Amino acid sequence: MKWLRFTSKGKPGFGTLDGDAVAIYSGDMFGACRPTGEHVAAADIEWLIPCVPGKMIGLWNNFRAAAEKNGWAIPAEPLYFLKGANSYCAHGQPIVAPRSYDGRVVYEGELAVVIGKTASRVTEQEAPAHIFGYACANDVTAVELIQCDPSFPQWARAKSFDTFGVFGPVIDTAFDPARGDVVALLNGRERQRYPLADMIFPPARLVSLISQDMTLFPGDVILCGTSLGVLPMKPGTTVEVTIEGIGTLGNRYEA
Repeated sequence: MKWLRFTSKGKPGFGTLDGDAVAIYSGDMFGACRPTGEHVAAADIEWLIPCVPGKMIGLWNNFRAAAEKNGWAIPAEPLYFLKGANSYCAHGQPIVAPRSYDGRVVYEGELAVVIGKTASRVTEQEAPAHIFGYACANDVTAVELIQCDPSFPQWARAKSFDTFGVFGPVIDTAFDPARGDVVALLNGRERQRYPLADMIFPPARLVSLISQDMTLFPGDVILCGTSLGVLPMKPGTTVEVTIEGIGTLGNRYEA
């Protein structure tokens, strides 16, 4: 099933994609819910982020091809950062260039893991039962900020400007993360294409290992990291992240 959140005629709701329509549900997406029997045309909705994460965790150096090309050692454990809740941005909404920073801003097409059940110190074998589904993501980054001060890498600032945590358009509960590619297009031109099978820490292992450090709650999102092909965006650029089986996440970068 492909779950989403939306507004229609100013009224918020959630449900599942049913062809060209949205089947509306009531209740809790991660708990007890049921279809209301109502439908709305998908073309008539305004997309919202498909869930509201308590935290968004992003991975660095999680693909072998990128590590090999850049000369990075394969990490022994996940290397991760947090993105602020202010950064969340939905399909179709603009990614806004920061006013306090005039350096390069890059896109990073990624797979997002959405937690569906509280996970604390779970094993890798237990982890899939705690995953609700998967979404497309664009981990937008003010890349020159990360190392601009040699005394303190600024991962949180570089990753957490308003609208820099893009994910959606849906959460797919049937997606197989061991298969498929992440594809990113800039103004219709392919810039990234990499296999999810190249992940160093696949989703179940990520959930297990991160849950040893912090409790993961329903709606929390883990961005699995990106691979080769990351480039800067110019204002006016449309970025599309496609993962076959999930869909396409599209946003315009605006000054």
